[in-house]
Amino acid sequence: MSANEAEAYHKHQIQALKKAGVEMITAYTMTNLPESIGVARAAARSQVPIVISATVETDGKLPDKTSLDAFITAIDEELTKASLEKPLYYMINCAHPDHFDQVLLDGAGKEWRKRLKGIRANSSNKSHEELDNLETIDNGDPYQLGQSLSKWHLENDVAVLGGCCGTDHRHIEQILKHCNRI
Repeated sequence: MSANEAEAYHKHQIQALKKAGVEMITAYTMTNLPESIGVARAAARSQVPIVISATVETDGKLPDKTSLDAFITAIDEELTKASLEKPLYYMINCAHPDHFDQVLLDGAGKEWRKRLKGIRANSSNKSHEELDNLETIDNGDPYQLGQSLSKWHLENDVAVLGGCCGTDHRHIEQILKHCNRI
């Protein structure tokens, strides 16, 4: 799907949501750059603030092999070039911290990294392919997940934290417990 096709596709959904009175929208589990540019443009042209949340593989890149820094930078540049409002911020979801921690550490202080304000993590550090082939849910380690996510909140200005695939109340409790250790 090209950026133009994605914009046309998502425009109708966004306009329906706007008509229903939403104040903002979030596009979760984005897997590629062109669709993400398209949905961001559709939201901006519809005057609906948007948050874009990408998923990454075990190498810290989106499934289309785009790096997080290239992803965030390209969307912001594309919208700026078109004189459109950029997304409010960016997030990562449907990935375990083991998959993106090093990428975020390497991006410390860079503009793209400052735009990342949320993480909704998977409980398991298995790849998406491995998870798809499991017969039972891998709940991972709630304590370790809480510890991993809390450092992004306490030390790196990530304000939105939560769980995605495989998480439950135990994971959320650990995220809260670790984030409250100030």
